[in-house]
Amino acid sequence: MKKAGVFAVVTLVLLATLLVGGCSSGETSQLKVVTSTALIAQIVERIGGDMVDVINIIPPAQCPGHFDVKPGDIQKLADAEIFLMHNWQGEQFTQEIITSADNPDLGVGVISIAGNWMTPSVQQEATDVILDFLKNADSENSAAYQELADKYKAEVEAKGAQIETRLAGENLEEVNVMCNEQIAGLVQWIGLNVIATYDRPDSLTPQVVMELVDKAREEGVVLFIDNLQSGADASAQMAEEIGCNRVTLTNFPGGFDGTETWEKAIDYNVELVLDVLSN
Repeated sequence: MKKAGVFAVVTLVLLATLLVGGCSSGETSQLKVVTSTALIAQIVERIGGDMVDVINIIPPAQCPGHFDVKPGDIQKLADAEIFLMHNWQGEQFTQEIITSADNPDLGVGVISIAGNWMTPSVQQEATDVILDFLKNADSENSAAYQELADKYKAEVEAKGAQIETRLAGENLEEVNVMCNEQIAGLVQWIGLNVIATYDRPDSLTPQVVMELVDKAREEGVVLFIDNLQSGADASAQMAEEIGCNRVTLTNFPGGFDGTETWEKAIDYNVELVLDVLSN
C-alpha cells in the first residue's frame, strides 16, 4: 500500500511539472516584426535578440524603389504585430501592402532619419528610433531592449573609432572621386573628396555623362564609386572614358556575401576602397 501511495504521488508531481512546463512555453512569444529593408532588420535583430521574430521584405542587394510586392509579402504583414519602414519616396509600395494585409492590429512605424545609415552616427540614431518602437510595442521587455541597444551603440562607436584609426594617415582627403549620390554620405565619412555625384543609370543621359566626364578630367578624379542597390555598373562607361578605377559599395547589410551585419558591411566597403586605391 505504501509503495502504491508513493507511486501515485510521483505520478502527480510529474504530471504537474509537465502541465506547468507546457503553460510556460505557450506563454512565451516573440514580437513579430516585419521590416522593409535590411538596414532596419539588422538593427531590430541586434537590439531585439530572442524577444523578436524578424522578417525582412526587400532583398538587401535590391533597390527599394524598384521592388515589386508579392502575395507572400502581404501575408507577412497579415501575420505581423509591427511593421517598420523608412519614409523614403522609393518605398511607395508600402501603403499598398499595408492596406492589402488588412491587419487592424498591425502597428506601423515610419523611421525618418537624414543621412547615410552606413555611417556610425546615423546607425546609432536609427538604433534609438527603432528602440522606441520596440519598447512601445512590447513594454514588458523594455529594459531588455534598452540594454541590448546600449550594447549595440557602444559596438558601433568602437567600430567607427577602429576604422578611423585604420584610415588615419591615408590622406584620403586628397583623393578626388565621383560617386552615386545614395552612397555619398558614407564616401565622405571615409574621408574621400567627392567632386560630384550622379544618380541611377536611367538618369545618366549622354549629356549628363559628358558633363561628368569633363569634370572628372578637369578635377583629376581617380575613382568612381557605384552603389550596389542603385546600379552596380552605373559609372563603368565614365571610368573607362577617363581611364580610372571604379568600385561598387553596398548601402545595405547583406548586399554582398559576408556582409550581413553593419560591422561586416562597413568593413567590406572600407577595405574595397583601400584595395582599389593601392593598385
